[in-house]
Amino acid sequence: MAQPIMLPRNETGIETVTGILKQRFGDRVQTGASVREQHGHTTTWIDNQSPDAVVFPESTDEVAEIVRICAEYKVPVIPFGTGTSLEGHVNAPAGGISVDLMRMNRILAVHAEDLDCVVQPGVTREDLNTHLRDQGLFFPIDPGANASLGGMAATRASGTNAVRYGTMKDNILGLEVVMADGQVIRTAQRARKTSAGYDLTRLMIGAEGTLGIITEITLRLQGIPEAISSARCSFPSVDAACQAVIATIQFGIPMARIELLDEMSVKAANDYSGLELPETPLLLLEFHGSENGVVEQADSFGEIAADFGGTGFAATTTTEERNKLWKARHDMYWASLQLRPGASGISTDVCVPISRLAECVTAAQDKARELGLIAPIVGHVGDGNFHSLPLIDMSDADEVARAGEFVGWLNDLAISMEGTCTGEHGIGQGKKPYLEQELGAATRYMAAIKAALDPDNIMNPGKILPG
Repeated sequence: MAQPIMLPRNETGIETVTGILKQRFGDRVQTGASVREQHGHTTTWIDNQSPDAVVFPESTDEVAEIVRICAEYKVPVIPFGTGTSLEGHVNAPAGGISVDLMRMNRILAVHAEDLDCVVQPGVTREDLNTHLRDQGLFFPIDPGANASLGGMAATRASGTNAVRYGTMKDNILGLEVVMADGQVIRTAQRARKTSAGYDLTRLMIGAEGTLGIITEITLRLQGIPEAISSARCSFPSVDAACQAVIATIQFGIPMARIELLDEMSVKAANDYSGLELPETPLLLLEFHGSENGVVEQADSFGEIAADFGGTGFAATTTTEERNKLWKARHDMYWASLQLRPGASGISTDVCVPISRLAECVTAAQDKARELGLIAPIVGHVGDGNFHSLPLIDMSDADEVARAGEFVGWLNDLAISMEGTCTGEHGIGQGKKPYLEQELGAATRYMAAIKAALDPDNIMNPGKILPG
């Protein structure tokens, strides 16, 4: 496994704070090894770094109290949602207190007339959409995992709908945040736009808990479309599929989703989800709009796809068929693991300008083959973002080294194409070595902001920036 950096531990402070929290919160403070290990859980190859205690607050006031106690004794605080992050975001490299926010799971208000709602951070995206369904509304950000909305805000999550509806940064109106000194702030009101001061909302979105703990989120909502159509189309190569994506975007077709599966991913989906798709590169698409509009959009895409060798194009508005396709897409992580039973999947993502997408994906496939790696690729290719999942025998040191070489090479390639080392997974611990390469001197200003807002470096230390 990759060895994360260890940070100095404040043993006396941790012991003192744990005792105070136990007195205050009783059995809502857990120090058992299994609970602590779960809260250092990481779904990547970075070693688990467990916190010293886990506390389960039920209100903003309790979060603020926990942070004030930790701040007094300079003890690290690590926010935790559902634990689905992929770059070691919830690890505790200096020990400390994990603050599990999943009991803060209330939907506080839905303002249907304003197309917004207010939720606590432990609400998951699926729970929210179930609650909204009978009001004709939905929240569009769909990262695949049933992540908590607090975690999605903290990591600036994205997903299959981003090509039309944007990412978390585009769908949050304001936040309530507990800062490193325990002060509770609100970054904005519910107005749809504002010119009032610094944009603290965007500062906190994607900060990965390093500046504060999000305790309330005001979200934009969308009306459920009158009609939804899904489609699939096979292509002779990944390059042809990517070129069809580029042409579709440039043509101005208002896609809701446009997803790529390479040939290995299609095989995995067939085996795992019981599909019978041609095992060649595949695009999955979704169109939102009026009854006539989605038909016209699908027809237009079909014409573009044919120009790039697309075959087997089929569209459907049947809910059952649509759900079957998209469930198969969301199950791709587990499906891919079946390509090499017993192997670990090392998920990584990059994002490049649309015009470089085909080149980047094809190069990634070639590099994986060169290194002797099984590395299926899927992608939210409508915005240039794709994921590679090398399947690794973690007991084979040479293979682990080759996987590390591949991930580093792919990050370097994306940055060289004026892209990013992470389109949606975030930096955490795993991508830290690439942030300065990507953004240069800007990282020094990030460090200055961190030092100003969290001078004792207690908020999720060891993530994004050194120290």
